[in-house]
Amino acid sequence: MSAQALILDFGGVVSRTLFETHSLTEAALGLPAGSLTWQGPFAPQTDRLWRAMQADEISERDYWGQRTREVGQLVGEDWTEMSQFVRAARGADPDAVIRPEFRRTIDICKAAGIRLAILSNELDLFYGADFRDKLPFLKDFEVIIDATYTGILKPDARAYEAVLAELALPASECVFVDDQLRNIEGADAIGLPRVHFDVTSPATSYQAALGLLGLPEHAL
Repeated sequence: MSAQALILDFGGVVSRTLFETHSLTEAALGLPAGSLTWQGPFAPQTDRLWRAMQADEISERDYWGQRTREVGQLVGEDWTEMSQFVRAARGADPDAVIRPEFRRTIDICKAAGIRLAILSNELDLFYGADFRDKLPFLKDFEVIIDATYTGILKPDARAYEAVLAELALPASECVFVDDQLRNIEGADAIGLPRVHFDVTSPATSYQAALGLLGLPEHAL
């Protein structure tokens, strides 16, 4: 049976990462150009903290917690929550940093009758509960599972099982997309077809997802 649903992580799969928008962040916060030097997956050799996260020495939440505190200190703020950083960096228009390849992909899926879901470890934790109101495309997602509330984080099998239960579909009829290897390995463990999203090549990753959905190649 062909795939019936596309399940996306949020974060770097849907929006340009904070690594990609350092210049915008610096401008929004009134910081001199070049103040933010950590580049995560774009220059892992220079980002020790990112390498520690990739080695499972710290969690993704730990990584962003540290970056949040560091940036807060640069602007004289005692930030303890990622949402404080994101709100300040991305301002009142988070829609402006949504990946165009993502927009095109969900349009293609909607036209083909593919159902849409989000499975996130920290959607509201990182972005703030009112973030969703500023992103009109979220109305196209019939299922949104957010571990901010469930407390069950990928790669725990129960996280994937929760979104499959809401969709009332078996794993074999869905395609999952995430940019973190540990979460891809979690999908593999339950037999969920997946694409390991490359934030440095989003169009390629979305093309791979469309291929697994049985949809022809499109210009992204």
